Amino acid sequence: MNTQILGIIVMFAITTVIGVFLGKYIADVYGYKKTFLNKLFQPVENLIYRISGINPDKQMTWKQNMFAMLTINVVWFVIGFLILLNQSWLPMNPDGNPDMSPDLAFNTAISFLVNCNLQHYSGETGVSYLSQLYLMFLQFVTAATGMAAMAVLFKAFKDKTTTELGNFYDFFVRSMTRILVPLSIVVAFILSANGSPMTFEGKDHITTLEGQKVDVSRGPAAAFIAIKHLGTNGGGFFGANSAHPLENPNYLTNMTEMVTQMIIPFALVFALGFYLKKKKLSLTIFAVMTIGFVALTVPNIINETQGNPLITQMGTDPHLGAMEGKEIRFGSAASAYWSIATTVISTGSVNAMHDSTMPLSGMNQLLAMMINCFYGGCGVGILNYFIFIILAVFISGLMVGRTPEFLGKKIEAKEMKIAMIVALFHPFLILVGTALTAYLPEFGTKTLNNPGFHGFSEMLYEFTSSSANNGSGFEGLGDNTPWWNISTGIVLLLSRFIPIIGPIAIAGLLAQKKYIPESAGTLKTDTATFGFMTLAVILLIAALSFFPALTLGPIAEQLQYFSK
Repeated sequence: MNTQILGIIVMFAITTVIGVFLGKYIADVYGYKKTFLNKLFQPVENLIYRISGINPDKQMTWKQNMFAMLTINVVWFVIGFLILLNQSWLPMNPDGNPDMSPDLAFNTAISFLVNCNLQHYSGETGVSYLSQLYLMFLQFVTAATGMAAMAVLFKAFKDKTTTELGNFYDFFVRSMTRILVPLSIVVAFILSANGSPMTFEGKDHITTLEGQKVDVSRGPAAAFIAIKHLGTNGGGFFGANSAHPLENPNYLTNMTEMVTQMIIPFALVFALGFYLKKKKLSLTIFAVMTIGFVALTVPNIINETQGNPLITQMGTDPHLGAMEGKEIRFGSAASAYWSIATTVISTGSVNAMHDSTMPLSGMNQLLAMMINCFYGGCGVGILNYFIFIILAVFISGLMVGRTPEFLGKKIEAKEMKIAMIVALFHPFLILVGTALTAYLPEFGTKTLNNPGFHGFSEMLYEFTSSSANNGSGFEGLGDNTPWWNISTGIVLLLSRFIPIIGPIAIAGLLAQKKYIPESAGTLKTDTATFGFMTLAVILLIAALSFFPALTLGPIAEQLQYFSK
């Protein structure tokens, strides 16, 4: 067990070190500074702009940037929807997988479009290789979309007063060519070298040691898995996701995938400091996020390594921990660490089944998605945290009797209204979706494989995962139905774009205002005191919004079965 804990510490340390250096590189990319990859990728980017007719030097307002983001996403959705509806007769379908139903195609296309990758199908039988390749394309562009939006936010605070907030298309292309593609090549090579398949052949026909004939699915998995984690997407090439031996063959690949899914969210926090030349601010933000992450991770590791007391009472040896739904090659501690990392960061991939974790572990996984701003996804994690900074600045300003300011700009009523709408919209989508499903048993409770409190947790988890753009699930849920596909699809759309547009609108409004030089009376936002103030605001909103729902699910389940 000590070895497993050491492995977790090493993974976090490696991620942090890589994150610092990658953050400096990302800041240089978005700051148009010279990097070692300029000569390699500048010609590629110029070719893209010539073909598309885009002028990367044209500056956009915040509204023009968001319009560009929305229009290009509509095109990607339509293409994906049509491919999934017609994949049975399209090329690259050696296993003869059928077309998706319209409601499932709607859900899948939206899910991969919005960086959630909620999967109501199994990859082995649900999609063709052509569909897998298009979904892999979406995993690149959706990650780049969030990063480009974040770059617009950075630009808004770099200049003292401006309406020109960069060019969405240029930030988007740079995110792909200079960050996501090079890193994906490295990760895909590591995975392929360790046994993840990278082929376009159909199922492999093998004979087991027992003499049985078995068809084993394969495909271009290594490339898919690399961007699945780098882009904090999480969609599995196979149904079991990274618990599948071909997606995650050994402990080395487990460490690789764990570090990979965390490095860009870490790096973007540090990139903020390098880009704005406010390293202390980025360290404060990183410290708050890390405190939240550790507070969720440590209890999960303890819960899972101690084992399930009900199973221990049957006479089993608990020294390996609660191993139901976990892979022996990873162990209970590493699986617990992954379960929080993937929900905090909004990746949503799994190397163990969350439905099998202890009730309070499930609660922490839910909380990680409900809070939705500790590190977060590619780009959107910073955007979500920015909303809470605005709220904390406003509250702090009222407490000391000063006009709230952030980075030299006054925060007024319009910015606060937008911030509150964004902050409350996330719990609104989760709680309303869960309530409607619980109220309509023919759509909700009849699809559950588990009754009672755990069944409620499954419904709550599905909408939480959708609203947090996460994609993981309590897999006791029969979710491939018109109700689940359409309801979560709507939540996916709303929860993706409103939390992006809101922070960018605030940043755009603040960028237009007159810059106020820092003085002795300025509220400093790069101190430990303000960091704890922001953390308090985050936890207060989460507690008031979600505690009643959690008491009906994982807390009640814990009290029912494990408090004796």
